[in-house]
Amino acid sequence: MSYNIRLLISCPDKKGLIAAISAFIAMHDGNILSADQYVSGSGRFFMRLEIEGEGFGLERDEFGGAFVPLAKRHAMDWRVSYTDAPKRMAILVSRYDHCLIDLLWRWDAGELDAEIPLVISNHPDLSSRAELYDIPFHHLPVTKETKAEQESAVLDLLSEHAIDLVVLARYMQILTRGFVDACGPDRLINIHHSFLPAFVGADPYRRAHDRGVKTIGATAHYVTADLDAGPIVHQDVAHVTHRDTVDDLVRLGREVERRVLARAVRWHLEDRVLVDGNRAIVFE
Repeated sequence: MSYNIRLLISCPDKKGLIAAISAFIAMHDGNILSADQYVSGSGRFFMRLEIEGEGFGLERDEFGGAFVPLAKRHAMDWRVSYTDAPKRMAILVSRYDHCLIDLLWRWDAGELDAEIPLVISNHPDLSSRAELYDIPFHHLPVTKETKAEQESAVLDLLSEHAIDLVVLARYMQILTRGFVDACGPDRLINIHHSFLPAFVGADPYRRAHDRGVKTIGATAHYVTADLDAGPIVHQDVAHVTHRDTVDDLVRLGREVERRVLARAVRWHLEDRVLVDGNRAIVFE
């Protein structure tokens, strides 16, 4: 089976970085299929390379040892992945089904290159949605008193299934700092309406309607310990008019949420996102 190699790099910017990286790949008979780079305002260099696997002179277990000297010389943070080893993704959901349905449909249609070994929910309502695709559904109810135990059970499942990415597909629970830290950085993607912080709390679409908004939207971001403050991966909007009802805003909002979340998840699965502090660098 043919495959490609994806190499992501971030380091302090200086002259000769692209030449040094290209020379390393050429030295091992590599063919660069695509290369994207960016230098941030803080002077940090970011790069995403896709290398043809066929004919490349390093086996998977050899790549790290060969690349480390170059990485140390330039103080690189780096990671490598292979396109024939899809990431393992878990979906967390509550009662709203639109994002879950959209992700599962796209996955089944081959738009999302991932393995989905489980769906986890704090409600039983959407079990049939997962079962339609023969994906095990785990109902783990939660109350204020049982939150610690429930999050521990979720973490056990994520560990048991060797999950690489957790997608919160309208999972209506605030995750604790301990849960987020246990999952690790840039491994949780959340979706929410872009009314935050202007329309926080319950029934944001009704309050947006009452204010006569002309644009609604959605934001997909990595989850951090600070609520809704993680690096933004993708955003999009839909325009509305005075003729739109609250139900119209809800419908349009769900359409945007589905689109934004699916795109952010796909970019993550394809190793197109690098985090620079509280900003996400996305090589689309």
